[in-house]
Amino acid sequence: MSGTGDTAEGELPAYAERVLAVAELIPAGRVMTYGDVAEWLAGEAQDEGHPAPDGGRGAGGPRQVGRVMALYGGAVPWWRVVRADGHLLPGQELRALAHYRDEGTPLRTAPRAAEDHIPRLDMRRARWDGRPADGAAP
Repeated sequence: MSGTGDTAEGELPAYAERVLAVAELIPAGRVMTYGDVAEWLAGEAQDEGHPAPDGGRGAGGPRQVGRVMALYGGAVPWWRVVRADGHLLPGQELRALAHYRDEGTPLRTAPRAAEDHIPRLDMRRARWDGRPADGAAP
């Protein structure tokens, strides 16, 4: 997404709106990876009887989700859309860590050998599968 296209000034591209909407659904204390968000959106399109948003060309994959979050994610809980390896967003580690601690997001202690001593996300415990806690459909 280059930011150029058929959208009016100030209007988000449709894919960006969908990515940001998913980010807003993620409960406090939980996370989804960039790939999880891309899969969610592909499944949502199929459930509605539409082709995948990328037309099968990969335009709606993890990198594109990351690009949307980098360009437009400041108004949503951006810290809840993360890398699959659990490392915190470079350059935003301390801001994200403050959010994770406030929300009780499961973290793993940094290994003693780590230079930055920044914890990582405990992806096994923090990852959200998109289902509401009460079991109802989203």
